[in-house]
Amino acid sequence: MTANSANTSASIFRLSPLIRITLLSLYVALTVPLPFLAQVTAAPVPPALLWVGISIGLVALYAVLTERVILDEQGIQVAYPTWVPRFFRKGWSLSWAQIKELKPRTTGQGGIVYYFLSQEGKAYLLPVRVARFGQMVRQVQAKTGIDTTDVSTLAQPWMYLILLGFTLLLLLIDAWTITTALSIGQIT
Repeated sequence: MTANSANTSASIFRLSPLIRITLLSLYVALTVPLPFLAQVTAAPVPPALLWVGISIGLVALYAVLTERVILDEQGIQVAYPTWVPRFFRKGWSLSWAQIKELKPRTTGQGGIVYYFLSQEGKAYLLPVRVARFGQMVRQVQAKTGIDTTDVSTLAQPWMYLILLGFTLLLLLIDAWTITTALSIGQIT
C-alpha cells in the first residue's frame, strides 16, 4: 500500500501541533542549559560534546514526531518521511481486510490504548496523538465496521496545554540560568 495510490484519495493525519510543540519545547528546556552549566562548573564532559548530543537528540525527537497516519481505500498505514531511517522508525500498514478487531489494553499508568489485531494475530498500535483523531476513528469504523464509539485519545489536549505552560515557565528559568552562567563565566 502506498500513500500515492493513483485512483484513491488518501486522508493523512499528522501528529497534533500542540503535542509536537510541547515535546520539542520541553526537550529544549531540559537540555539547552546543560552545556552552559558544564562550562561554568568545569564538568568533565566538554560543552561541545553536549551540544553534539543535544543536536542528535533533537533530530531524533523531531523524526519521531513526523509520524503520520494514512488512510485510503486499501487500508491504514503509519509512515515516516523518507529521511527517517527505517531502522529507527519502521512504521506499518494493514489492509482493511486484514483487520480483525480493535482491542483496548490498559497501560501501566491506568490509561487505555488500542491495538488493531490482524487476521494473523499480530497487534498494531492505533496512533492516538494525531490531529483530527475523531475523524480518523470514524473513517476506520466506516472501512472496518468495528464500533469505535468508545475509542478516545490517551491524553486530552488540556493535559498538553498544562505541560506547555510549565515548559514555558521552565524556559524562563533556563534563560535566567544561562544568563547567570554566562555572567559567572565572564567574571572568572
